[in-house]
Amino acid sequence: MELGLRNQLFVVTGASSGLGRAVAETLLLEGASVIVTGRRIGLLQEMEAAFPGRAEALQSDIAHDKFPQTLLNKVGNRQISGILINAGGPPAKAAIETTIADWDEAYKTLLRWKVELVLKLIPTLQKSGYGRLLFLESMSVKQPIENLALSTSLRLAVVGFAKSLSQELAHSGITVNVIAPGSHDTKALERIFERKSQDHGISLSDARKLSEQEIPVHRLGRPAEFASLAAWLLSPVSGYVTGQTISADGGAVKGIFG
Repeated sequence: MELGLRNQLFVVTGASSGLGRAVAETLLLEGASVIVTGRRIGLLQEMEAAFPGRAEALQSDIAHDKFPQTLLNKVGNRQISGILINAGGPPAKAAIETTIADWDEAYKTLLRWKVELVLKLIPTLQKSGYGRLLFLESMSVKQPIENLALSTSLRLAVVGFAKSLSQELAHSGITVNVIAPGSHDTKALERIFERKSQDHGISLSDARKLSEQEIPVHRLGRPAEFASLAAWLLSPVSGYVTGQTISADGGAVKGIFG
């Protein structure tokens, strides 16, 4: 399927590694130009070297108050076709283990900067009459995951924001969706395996195997599989899909509307 991404400009935050990097590379392979942001400039520059003239690295920390404006300065007067809004998760903790400081930090890293960035972007997208806003969150917004109380709570707030926004922008050619991944084979899962290892008194290897067996397809997701779905949602051909939270979880969410 031709996704119509060639020569369009996208932004991918959290693009240094993991699912964010997989999405950025997929967009680049489809012929798009991508501003890739993250803290590890060396990894971002690898993409610049692999896709000269189309991958643009921006070293940044999403938790910094100046990040949204820094990104907008990088974009300049260019038209953005879409953005993948993505950041890593907070520490793996049960609700009763958390502190108020944990909640304050999770608010900054999972919610606040996303709202500020999107609100700054909307006028530009409205002016062009087109845009794709895609939030990368977690399957925990549909089915809580053990020891991820911070992530579940704040990501649910993002889903509420995205759903509300989708209704307000639906007439303007701008779609707003959430993609909710389950367990994919990235370094982000290490904190989950470490906690499972501690709780069950097993090795990290066994914790990984246990996690895989809990997924109906009995394996972790591949980043490229996730990226193909994200690229479709960021493309022009997905224009009739908005306000949705779409799982990519190997069947792990057990609810009827998973």
